[in-house]
Amino acid sequence: MRTRIRRAKAAQTAAMVLTGLAAAFIVAAALYLLAIIVMRGLPGVSWEFLTQPPRGQMKEGGIFPVIVGTLALTGLTAAVSLPVGIAAGIYLSEYATRGRVTRIVRLAISNMAGVPSIVYGLFGLALFVNLMGFGKSILAGGLTLACLTLPVIITATEEALRQIPSDLRQASLALGATRWRTIYRVVLPAAAPGIVTGSILGLSRAVGETAPILFTAVAYYKRQLPTSLLSDVMALPYHIYIMATQVTGRPDEIVWGTALVLVAGVTLVSVAAAGWRSLQRRKVRW
Repeated sequence: MRTRIRRAKAAQTAAMVLTGLAAAFIVAAALYLLAIIVMRGLPGVSWEFLTQPPRGQMKEGGIFPVIVGTLALTGLTAAVSLPVGIAAGIYLSEYATRGRVTRIVRLAISNMAGVPSIVYGLFGLALFVNLMGFGKSILAGGLTLACLTLPVIITATEEALRQIPSDLRQASLALGATRWRTIYRVVLPAAAPGIVTGSILGLSRAVGETAPILFTAVAYYKRQLPTSLLSDVMALPYHIYIMATQVTGRPDEIVWGTALVLVAGVTLVSVAAAGWRSLQRRKVRW
């Protein structure tokens, strides 16, 4: 009996050490990568770099049109994917009955989450650019990125709603509230931190994707700002790729500075979402 207890304790200690080492390795790798980006990119970031268009065959100037294009694509992606994804997650969690159709839908969502981003790019090219006639535009790129983001948002919403105790729903229904009012006034506020987390993760992935917008939205070089949803744009991830592989003789600070702007933007949004999530969890306790 004592031998089994010792073995169990040894296994527990070994598991704690291995998982701790894995976590430490991930954190160290992330910090190392972030340190490299900051050290190499910070010298190239200035007010002119953030507010001026590129010039001199993109070897000089800034990335202002690139930032604007990225914000336009991200904004459209959020405007399409968040309402649809959250609504689909609510339906699957609160309304859908257990059956073959629901299992097929969930399987399809899981498969969509595993599809490579280049396939989404080809899908957007075939559907939005060619068939629907949007051409290379913010609209085609935003819709393609929305399709890429939807599985993450749907899954995160459904899982967040499942974490809410059923007692809250039953108490609200017992007081005479309708099912939708219970969901809207009780369940969704309690699940909001998890939904926001999943949404930010999905949108962060969309911001950093190059392959989907390669075929649907981005231009190699464009000084003008977009004037409509049917305008093509420059975007940060594609601009980094172009600067790193296609433009010769450019200062390295431009490439690393662009990467730093992209990482800093995603980080600021994630930190803001984490702060809001922490505040909401203090307010909502169940």
